[in-house]
Amino acid sequence: MNDRTSTPAALEATDRAILRELAWDGRCSFTDLAERVGLSVSAVHQRVRRLEQRGALQGYTAKVDGDQIGLPLTAFISLTPIDPAAPDDYPQRLQHLPQIESCYSVAGDESYILQVRVESPLGLEELLREIRESAKVSTRTTVVLSTPFENRPPDI
Repeated sequence: MNDRTSTPAALEATDRAILRELAWDGRCSFTDLAERVGLSVSAVHQRVRRLEQRGALQGYTAKVDGDQIGLPLTAFISLTPIDPAAPDDYPQRLQHLPQIESCYSVAGDESYILQVRVESPLGLEELLREIRESAKVSTRTTVVLSTPFENRPPDI
């Protein structure tokens, strides 16, 4: 990509294979990755570095089990501005709340949808109060009952 207005170059099949493997196992060693995609270790290392530099590979994360860390309740909270003329700065107003895992700007009646994790229904109630006070929005909440799957890697 030459600048922000140009479209990204298509990924080669080998780069797609590397991204697919890393999406499933971000801790995969360069040796194992090289074996899986049929390249030398040095070639894989060079390609991974290039994928990181161009932004196709944006990082490596650990998946944490909310139940194990005392945050078993997941919910999605939709935000709707009370005053449509108010500035659209809700992410900045809410970034101090560590219970918010993700903040998505969306099209539709709502402006944003938040994914949150809390310790209990009472914790969710308190978080909703903090969100409403901080962002001056109305909220609509959907509580997650179970998660058959999440964070699946894209079909690269």
